[in-house]
Amino acid sequence: MTLEQLHALFLEHPIISTDTRKISENCLFFALKGDNFNGNAFATEALEKGAAYAVIDMEAYEVPGKTILVDHVLETLQKLATYHRNSCTAKVISLTGSNGKTTTKELINAVISKKYRTIATQGNLNNHIGVPLTLLSIQKDTEMAIVEMGANHKGEIEFLCNIAQPDFGYITNFGKAHLEGFGGVEGVIQGKSELYKYLMANNRYIFMNADDPIQREKLDSYVKKMGFSNHDHQYFNIEFLGANPFVSLKVEDVQVDTQ
Repeated sequence: MTLEQLHALFLEHPIISTDTRKISENCLFFALKGDNFNGNAFATEALEKGAAYAVIDMEAYEVPGKTILVDHVLETLQKLATYHRNSCTAKVISLTGSNGKTTTKELINAVISKKYRTIATQGNLNNHIGVPLTLLSIQKDTEMAIVEMGANHKGEIEFLCNIAQPDFGYITNFGKAHLEGFGGVEGVIQGKSELYKYLMANNRYIFMNADDPIQREKLDSYVKKMGFSNHDHQYFNIEFLGANPFVSLKVEDVQVDTQ
């Protein structure tokens, strides 16, 4: 089965499941493997619980007419996600950072959804499985997709960018999370900056904290950027006033109350 054919089948059954405990009627079950489990072994169970088809990569678990045999289930899921993303008109905003990703993602979605039809990463499903699942939740009428990206080693954000192919991006900060995997603070900076590297290489838009010296340095000569700052008036001046309990901001000398 070609990727195009698999995508056509997905459009007929646009719900993906990777867990037999969460099978939806007529979904597609992707038999992922882990360190301690083999999803292929659960393909029959998924079908019995109502899955329309099961995508597997071990011939021994084939069920005639109900399984789709591929070379590698996870890679197929990732390729299907990219294919679906490119078949839709939605724009993709990706964000990463050492801290605050999920909160920032929720805030971005809350604001953008006031004007556009959006989808966003559910919870913190931000890895090599979660990002494809998020992309596959894009619907025909979706206008903006907010995709959170997590990483604990260099190269991971680059990999996720190649799957999601974002149009816009933002890095919350560079901190000391996952130092062991990144090999130190400099490794964190390099790893998270892979989002900026992808966006710049593809002439996409970047949102930035212009008061962050690392972001300023990396984006100094890049043109397609928009930032905020409390000090540099060439960027949007946004001042946090308080939250009692609703957030109040001052944007370009205009107070904005979110209540």
